[in-house]
Amino acid sequence: MPTSSANATDAAKPAAGGGGVQSLERAFDLLERMADAGGEVGLSELSSSSGLPLPTIHRLMRTLVACGYVRQQANRRYALGPRLIRLGESASRLLGTWARPYLARLVEETGETANMALLDGDEIVYVAQVPSKHSMRMFTEVGRRVLPHSTGVGKALLAHTSPDEVRALLSRTGMPAATEKTITTPDGFLAALEQVRTAGYAVDDNEQEIGVRCLAVPVPDSPTPAAISISGPAGRVTEAATDRIVPILQEVAQDLSQALTSTAAPQA
Repeated sequence: MPTSSANATDAAKPAAGGGGVQSLERAFDLLERMADAGGEVGLSELSSSSGLPLPTIHRLMRTLVACGYVRQQANRRYALGPRLIRLGESASRLLGTWARPYLARLVEETGETANMALLDGDEIVYVAQVPSKHSMRMFTEVGRRVLPHSTGVGKALLAHTSPDEVRALLSRTGMPAATEKTITTPDGFLAALEQVRTAGYAVDDNEQEIGVRCLAVPVPDSPTPAAISISGPAGRVTEAATDRIVPILQEVAQDLSQALTSTAAPQA
């Protein structure tokens, strides 16, 4: 059929000015739009948001379904498929590997343990850590999952999320108290997020573990929501230390952001 052949040829030709393959760029763009929409969309929604004609989107989605990266639901809408899980898990591990040199720099300049965490669904997962030279065992470790409301990285990651979305997340997870200082009400947590937006950094002040303070900042423009932090004894991570440490955290986060958004893998 001439029309289908022409469409296939057009989809496979290089993207203008980029040297890439247009159909691949469009397919990945659709996957990202699906993720932004919560993981499930209709073809008309994708057409409206992407500007692509319905026949083009339908052809791309059929291919993604055949490969297992998208699945068609009973309601005829399309959802992100299970094959993406393995890719995401592998990418998360690599993200932690790439972040380690930057965390090591944080340890060198602050003297405290440095961490990197991602928002995975409704939970915080720690994907990288470089421990301080000081001997002090803390709750954070690579692979550990915690709820966002009691951590500095959780506050940093949710600071620019709409209040309605934050309340919905908290209603799903609950707000159990890890310590007597844990924030346990949605209004209290939203007030803390406002402080993060104003100050430019987040604080966990004995909220996850008594005797431990944490300072955290988001990684700007990260491919997936990410934050870095330092954790240490409350006696060392004082208000005076905070004034010194926060600019270092922000600088390292910016450098890590540039590395993660470049076309080449970050160098150790």
